[in-house]
Amino acid sequence: MLDPLQTVDFSKYSDGLVPAVIQDYNTQKVLMLGFMNQEALTTTQQTGLVTFYSRTKQRLWTKGEESGNHLQVKQILLDCDKDTLLIKAEPKGPVCHTGADTCWSEPNHASDFLYYLEDIIKLRRTSDDENSYVRKLFNKGINKIAQKVGEEAVEVVIEAKDVNQELFLNESADLLFHYLVLLQAKDCTLQDVINVLKERHQHK
Repeated sequence: MLDPLQTVDFSKYSDGLVPAVIQDYNTQKVLMLGFMNQEALTTTQQTGLVTFYSRTKQRLWTKGEESGNHLQVKQILLDCDKDTLLIKAEPKGPVCHTGADTCWSEPNHASDFLYYLEDIIKLRRTSDDENSYVRKLFNKGINKIAQKVGEEAVEVVIEAKDVNQELFLNESADLLFHYLVLLQAKDCTLQDVINVLKERHQHK
């Protein structure tokens, strides 16, 4: 099967460059936009570090080559027109030269993924997919969802007393996921909980 990245249409634009949108692999936040030619794409694939073709410097430029704030490649996707790349990467520091997390001055934190996951749960709640685990939970009602959170909490306590970190983290992830489902079932959000914590913090 042909590698989709071998079909990138670099000839579509007169300068032989295609746009490369960089997205945080974990938070889904769009970090920056750059341009690549064939050599930049090949270098990116070979090194695992996002490398652009700099139109101002007229040469290949690896993001973070001076600051050390590299973008570690996790996945490269090609759009349907074969002329735009989406690169999912893990940033090793601020992405923008101004010191901001993104080139649009948006904050980018690991907790952002929880908001993304919250949105996915919301969509699955009303999904037409009969096989959706989330939809099945909501169809069983609030009592079943609350019971599931309780069961996962017990599993976390059990694994906390053991020495297997992997099992503990997996049970913790299950607990957090089902807690987000419970929040949705109660028509509450993660931000509502954060607001309570902030208010408590301010009064200490």
